[in-house]
Amino acid sequence: MPDDAGTPPHGQHSPLGIPIALIQSMRPRQWTKNLLVFAALTFDLQLDDPGRVLIAIAAFFVLCLASGAVYLVNDLLDAETDRLHPVKRHRPIASGRLPMPVARAAAVAAIVLAPIAGWLLRPGFGVIVVCYIALILAYSFWLKHHVIIDVFAISGGFVLRAAGGAVVLAIPISPWLYVCTVLLSLFLGFAKRRNEMRLLEAAAGQHRRNLDEYSVELLDQLILLTAAASIMSYSLYTFTAEALPENHAMMLTIPFVLYGIFRYLLLVYVREEGGAPEQLLLSDRPLLGSVALWGCAVVAVLYGPFS
Repeated sequence: MPDDAGTPPHGQHSPLGIPIALIQSMRPRQWTKNLLVFAALTFDLQLDDPGRVLIAIAAFFVLCLASGAVYLVNDLLDAETDRLHPVKRHRPIASGRLPMPVARAAAVAAIVLAPIAGWLLRPGFGVIVVCYIALILAYSFWLKHHVIIDVFAISGGFVLRAAGGAVVLAIPISPWLYVCTVLLSLFLGFAKRRNEMRLLEAAAGQHRRNLDEYSVELLDQLILLTAAASIMSYSLYTFTAEALPENHAMMLTIPFVLYGIFRYLLLVYVREEGGAPEQLLLSDRPLLGSVALWGCAVVAVLYGPFS
């Protein structure tokens, strides 16, 4: 375990160990959330434009740099409490594999470079990147300690990702995408809080102060409410939004959304998972399959024989 200065025992680090630990601290698995930047490109029927696809890919990596920076800051702030968590204590900073001075320097560099890169792509996107970093830093320092507001702050990060994809390509985007993004991210956020409470039990408040204000019963109600609202809003989107096929073929994608949400509820309530949505997406094959099939169905409806 590192000392108060964040310096690990002598010899613990190797030349390759620190870069690997740094990348791990920037949480590449979490970068799947940044795929939201492609939503506007896809739903505005621009996916077959190579130039716009390249811009979206560049925006994706800028958001990965920005999100990696705030994950570093979050882990620096939470190093002590993370050591009380049965899973998070293995994170590079909490475990001492990544020296705190290195993590601080990398975080500052990424926080500076990400908005500059975003501005070069499009000034408005640079503003989105600044707003994203500001929001997540506010979450790390303050908002995460306030019950319910903490999950809304996480949801705001998802919305900014979706908005960034529209802004960087100067594409108008359906309000339904924002509504669906907010509701689905709230669903995932409340499920994450429930998992933390079930995993930590009596020690939950020591890891995160606001967990003392939650209850499993309240979170159960919020999870089911946001799940139902997500299904309803997406279903309404498929036959009321503009720029969709007039034959309402987009409704064919609803079953995949239903299955994905029902599968996630099973993982949360039966298998006591849900603490790491990005990990579940990559490790649970039925869930990953439903997302992949939904994506294929969307492309087929918008670009294929149903369009």
